Amino acid sequence: MKVLVLFYSTYGHVYNMAKAAAEGVAQVEGAEVLLRRVHETLPDNVLTAMGALEAQKAFSNVPEVTMEEFSSADAVIFGTPTRFGNMAAQMKAFLDATGSLWASGAMVGKVGSVFTSTATQHGGQESTLLSFHTVLLHHGMLVAGLPYAYAGQSGIEEMKGGSPYGASTITGSNGERMPSQVELDAAKFQGKYVAGIAKKLTK
Repeated sequence: MKVLVLFYSTYGHVYNMAKAAAEGVAQVEGAEVLLRRVHETLPDNVLTAMGALEAQKAFSNVPEVTMEEFSSADAVIFGTPTRFGNMAAQMKAFLDATGSLWASGAMVGKVGSVFTSTATQHGGQESTLLSFHTVLLHHGMLVAGLPYAYAGQSGIEEMKGGSPYGASTITGSNGERMPSQVELDAAKFQGKYVAGIAKKLTK
């Protein structure tokens, strides 16, 4: 049973969440986890101006996903930063290239799940997750979120991401805040949860 953790990350926040989700998947017996990234569409000079080129070196060793890896997965956990309340263009570009898989029904009945990041507490986390779910439904995938069984998303004792739609993190306006332990644990829980569902479905 294969679970693909597929992410796009600009400064490393989503990458750290992706690693946590992959750790959660690995906790499920019989689960094979594959950590992959989508292609970066911005040129180096733009990434340099954004201060992202150096940050991206931390996960440059993660291979870019192939369509074969995507279509052969029993579940896919997607990670993307928020862009104006929606997924990043790099992730959208990848998904826009999956039309042939949609036409053949390759992803029908597989589990799909999403996590995200925003600069601020109310920067569009839920709209990004919910609008991403629309893509999964068009592919015929079964949507899994982050159930309240993960109690860490409740409470107001600290600033934190997380909702029943998926794990999330808050980065700060300048990207200065990396995911907290509560947020990483949410991603890990989500990974284990999705892998558990996929395991049941593949039996």
